[in-house]
Amino acid sequence: MKYSLCLLTIGCLTTAASAAETAPADVPVINPDQSWTANVYFENDLFSDTDQQYTNGLRLSFVSPEIESFIDDPDLPGWMRDANRLLAPLDPEAVQLGQNVSRRLIFTLGQLIYTPQDRERTSLDPADRPYAGWLYMGFGYHTQTRNRMNSFEVNLGMVGPAALAQESQDFIHDLRGIDKFNGWNNQLRNEPGLQLIYEHKNRWLRRSLGKDWEHEILLHAGGSLGNVATYLNTGAEYRIGKHLPHDFGTSALRPGGDNSVPGQGDPRFRHHWGIHGFVSVDGRWVLQDIFLDGNTWRSSHRVDKEPLVGDVAFGVAATWQQWKLSYARIYRTRQFETQQDNHSFGSLAVSYTF
Repeated sequence: MKYSLCLLTIGCLTTAASAAETAPADVPVINPDQSWTANVYFENDLFSDTDQQYTNGLRLSFVSPEIESFIDDPDLPGWMRDANRLLAPLDPEAVQLGQNVSRRLIFTLGQLIYTPQDRERTSLDPADRPYAGWLYMGFGYHTQTRNRMNSFEVNLGMVGPAALAQESQDFIHDLRGIDKFNGWNNQLRNEPGLQLIYEHKNRWLRRSLGKDWEHEILLHAGGSLGNVATYLNTGAEYRIGKHLPHDFGTSALRPGGDNSVPGQGDPRFRHHWGIHGFVSVDGRWVLQDIFLDGNTWRSSHRVDKEPLVGDVAFGVAATWQQWKLSYARIYRTRQFETQQDNHSFGSLAVSYTF
């Protein structure tokens, strides 16, 4: 199954690149400043022939066209301007006036699912992680220039049975004919979740390698605060290819990772196809992780987490007109002390600007 999906992804990337070479010259030009960008992220460890730990992630996000001001733009509803006014002190640059600064709103809906290794066991395994799900909605904003980008987001949702993680997993397992997990009665209890996320990205280097070929390094740093997760993170991404997009990376489904919004001069809007490979790293110092530490105000299953966690991702991406499609394989270090091995999973992402 994993090889079929990988081959399908690579085939789609190659087909998109080939088709773009013959794209008609009269394709209408789209102004990225006046366009929405929709992103769909799907992550699953079926790419690694496993079904445990972080086993599934799905997120849909929309990034708005450019707006003049987060607080004063008359096109925004009054309640949204009031919310932005309250959040603005957390990111002063978001409300600065200046030239060549792009401001956009972010709206997200997502679900994450976590399971232990033993699907047959009905009782708690004290040496393995809890069953858990996280269903959330998010709101935030981007501010960006050509070489810098700030992202601030607020995620609100539910951890526990209300996250519908068991129902979602059982539905997929029924479709694929896979045995279900038997221990969902032991999942974390219902708890409202709050997560405040900030991340800064910087285009540190971008150089030409010849006609239409470039490489670049993107740096990022930020953190999360809340009962769902509290951590500091930092990392980098290197990518190399033909007609590199003018965005801020090819990210996995991590908070603050909606960075595929094209900027002015992006090859996608000059009717050029592009393809590139990338490798990224992200390291986190974790102070709180409800999916390992258990419920905040109620007794629940928990394990002793590792304070330092790292991800390494390798992938390939293609762009064509308003589309961007990517696949990455992600390797994650152990997240808790009794975890037997590192974990790996695959990540598919599709972005469309309209």
